[in-house]
Amino acid sequence: MRLRRAIALSAAAIAAATGILAGPASAAQAAPAPTIAATTLANTIKLSNCSASLVRFPTSVSTDRAMMLTNGHCYEGGMPGAGVVIQNKTSTRSGSLLNSAGTALGTVRADRVIYATMTGTDVTLYRLSSTFATLSSRYGATPYTISSSRPAAGSSIDIPSSYWKEIWNCKINSFVYQLREGDWTWSDSIKYDANCDTIHGTSGSPIVDATSGQIVGINNTGNDDGASCTLNNPCEVDANGTTHVYQGQSYGEQTYWFTTCVNASRTIDLTVSGCLLAKPTS
Repeated sequence: MRLRRAIALSAAAIAAATGILAGPASAAQAAPAPTIAATTLANTIKLSNCSASLVRFPTSVSTDRAMMLTNGHCYEGGMPGAGVVIQNKTSTRSGSLLNSAGTALGTVRADRVIYATMTGTDVTLYRLSSTFATLSSRYGATPYTISSSRPAAGSSIDIPSSYWKEIWNCKINSFVYQLREGDWTWSDSIKYDANCDTIHGTSGSPIVDATSGQIVGINNTGNDDGASCTLNNPCEVDANGTTHVYQGQSYGEQTYWFTTCVNASRTIDLTVSGCLLAKPTS
């Protein structure tokens, strides 16, 4: 997993020991969608151990609480176990909102975990204490829109890491039926081109479609040492159950799944028909 390595190992050791959101928005109400331009570090959020970004649903409005997206394994309570789903949990997570040059504009703070899991995908979505309108007025911030469409193989993507203040320019090579790492299994994962060498600290970085400017995924892991299905060494499992290992290969998880679970009130609702996000087991 591509969070800062020291923290990743600490969380692994611990584990081993043991929407804010009524009806269609009018054009006047809609939270600003990003202008399509070259990807910069603007509207990314630097966390203590990971990268993150300021995001909106396609239906979000400017008076909604802003949201911050990062990986499930970046959750401040430690990596959620297999099958664990966290919803509507109080949070005090904070991060530095960056401008296009990577300079910190100010601190944004979460008050709630909307949804977090490492089952099926690897995501944490936070509700911030400020609205989109407030962050726009105060910092000129424009959230990334989470695309409602599945990305396509061959697409050009940008991966801006707020942690390293660097941007990786890559392509989507293909999709992995199942990606396994330690106790966790992710489905339909994004496999990057072989030259896309994301590193530790890039965990939680948005995967931005270079054409639309929208988020199509979230960067989360890569195989460091060539080991099979262990921490920091994910393996690919195809539909026939055959395992493949590619040392140096990096991966991400799709994010359009969120949009399949947003109800008419612009809230994550896991009972929405067709919702792809994992549900609590009990």
